[in-house]
Amino acid sequence: MIGTLINVVAVLAGTALGLLLRKGIPERMRETVMQGLALCVVLIGVSGAIKTGDTMCVIVSMVVGGLLGSAVNIEHRLDQLGALAERKLVRNQGEGSTFAKGFVTASLVYCVGAMAIVGAMDSGLRGDHSTLIAKAALDGVSAIFFASTMGVGVGLSAVAVLVYQGAIALLATWIAPILTDPIINEMSAVGSLLIIGIGLNMLYDKHIAVGNLLPAIFVPMVYVPLSALF
Repeated sequence: MIGTLINVVAVLAGTALGLLLRKGIPERMRETVMQGLALCVVLIGVSGAIKTGDTMCVIVSMVVGGLLGSAVNIEHRLDQLGALAERKLVRNQGEGSTFAKGFVTASLVYCVGAMAIVGAMDSGLRGDHSTLIAKAALDGVSAIFFASTMGVGVGLSAVAVLVYQGAIALLATWIAPILTDPIINEMSAVGSLLIIGIGLNMLYDKHIAVGNLLPAIFVPMVYVPLSALF
């Protein structure tokens, strides 16, 4: 858990610094920075998505994951969670318009990449925290900019990082045989597509229901082994 805890601290520290900077940044500048960040998020997503080795796996994952997520209505539940956290944590409710957005955006960007999975497994199996420490540095820097534009909700993503990466690290011995390199590669590709969706939401103020597509990340765990049998 050491690597995960370092990652959590980095996100919180970056958020704190970003909030300090936010006070001195005019609205016009914040909007411009938000657009630049959106383009960076899209770039991150594209660079990961093109690494897929099985396009059909990505397609099936998005379809099946979208059906499952829509049935549970994950997007709505994430919004409810953000609204609840806002009521409990945010005194100035005027900031609420970006609270849930900051939480969901940062959580997905920090959790769906390959570094989160591989780093947490290395941390749990071999006590090698180097990947998560490198990820912590990246997440901390990006948290500064996310928080400066989307507010304190970005800090709540540290909880998502703790739960997600912590669970992988603690269960690494059991899940290592399941998460083979091809499966991790396809999970990362699917997750990268979701990151593109986040970037588009930020850039064009659209509402792609990325939350309802979250189960798609885990579909390759079933698809890849089955495809190897045929």
